Amino acid sequence: MKILLTGATGYIGKRLLPVLLEMGHEVCCVVRDAARLDVKDYKKHKLEIIEADLLRPATLKKLPNDIDAAYYLVHSMSSSGDFSKREQASAKNFTQYINQTTAKQLIYLSGIVNNSELSRHLESRKAVEDQLRQAQCPVTTLRAGIIIGSGSASFEIIRDIVEKLPIMVAPKWLKTKCQPIAIRNVVQFLTGVLDREETFGRHFDIYGPDLLSYKQMLLQFAEVRKLKRTIIIVPVFTPKLSSYWLYFMTSTTYELAKNLVDSMKVDVIPVENELHKLLNITLIPYKKAIAMAFEKIEQNLVLSSWSDAPYNHIFRKGLSSHIEVPKFGVLTDKQAMKAENPEQALDRIFSIGGKNGWYYGNWLWEFRGFLDRLFGGVGLRRGRKNATSASPGDALDFWRVILSSPTQKRLLLYAEMKLPGEAWLEFCMDDKGVVKQTATFRPLGIPGRLYWIAMLPFHYFIFRGMLKKITAG
Repeated sequence: MKILLTGATGYIGKRLLPVLLEMGHEVCCVVRDAARLDVKDYKKHKLEIIEADLLRPATLKKLPNDIDAAYYLVHSMSSSGDFSKREQASAKNFTQYINQTTAKQLIYLSGIVNNSELSRHLESRKAVEDQLRQAQCPVTTLRAGIIIGSGSASFEIIRDIVEKLPIMVAPKWLKTKCQPIAIRNVVQFLTGVLDREETFGRHFDIYGPDLLSYKQMLLQFAEVRKLKRTIIIVPVFTPKLSSYWLYFMTSTTYELAKNLVDSMKVDVIPVENELHKLLNITLIPYKKAIAMAFEKIEQNLVLSSWSDAPYNHIFRKGLSSHIEVPKFGVLTDKQAMKAENPEQALDRIFSIGGKNGWYYGNWLWEFRGFLDRLFGGVGLRRGRKNATSASPGDALDFWRVILSSPTQKRLLLYAEMKLPGEAWLEFCMDDKGVVKQTATFRPLGIPGRLYWIAMLPFHYFIFRGMLKKITAG
């Protein structure tokens, strides 16, 4: 089958793509920025990448009309502003496009909406579903609650809370119930309903076998990790305080924390159905899903992460718009040293950040990350998806990978921390084994220049010390 896949650079899309290709389908991926989709492992498959923006109808003219089915995996939960309007506009534009194609089925992944009191996020998902049902081809909607898998927002938030807090004073929404589902089961459902006529024009809740409160999820996570944890629930947390609590305790952004808290205030209990039996899917228990996620993490096999979604709105222009580091009107710190072991130095460059740290003055990096969180930034807690390699578009602590090329011996990062300007950090190595490290800052007015001056003493020690560690034998 020829399948159109939207949201191919998102958490679910990156998991679904290789499965569809291995099943022998021809896949056309719709992405806003082709640089963010690493396709080097899919060269033997039938894969086409098309850059288009669902918010710009004119760009959809590039999409093929001779498709058999389409997946709609576009969501804006972590976005600031009125994400609901953007989701509605995207769905409307996509519906107009799909009506001009030969598609026999449209598959949409939504959220469970069986409660009369819906959050803004779930209301938006339901509205998108209603819009997509205006399409001439039948729609199959799969509604999921909490998704558990390496790199998922839910998994990483739970992990942050459990692994960092032996005693938790938590909001009352920890009593809220849901039925989490393993990411592997989600992908199985998404592929299982493809071309199954008995699922056309219908919606199904998809879920795991365990009905749990968020408190039970935290405690069972702790059991899997062999940690002893105590949770004290207090009733005084307002939604705003809860959002700040989640924001400061975990790696999530404030916007995502706010939307998650809004969703967590009501029970999200699925309506039981027999879809898993129809598709011969074995539902994975919550504890096993946690264990499976850590197996992927330990083997450096995490395919996608919630943090793959760009935090900064300027990335709507694409990574390529920042690949050329400005040379005029900027302030720079340049360092160069010859590596004692060039191969080892190159490995260190592409492994920088996350649990590996920044090689020198880590406490200063952590303090800068703490300050960033105080001012509403992402801080250092996002870490990195893979400990030894980085791909364009990956989050790397409070940086975003713009270019990562071991063959060119170059790594370029763009700052997503709160700054009075823009910042780049670049590492490259020449043929003689000399590592060049360049920090570039484009200040925004006088505050930007004052910021750079204030940071100069720290830059001298941090950047020089970091390069010494990278080039040491």
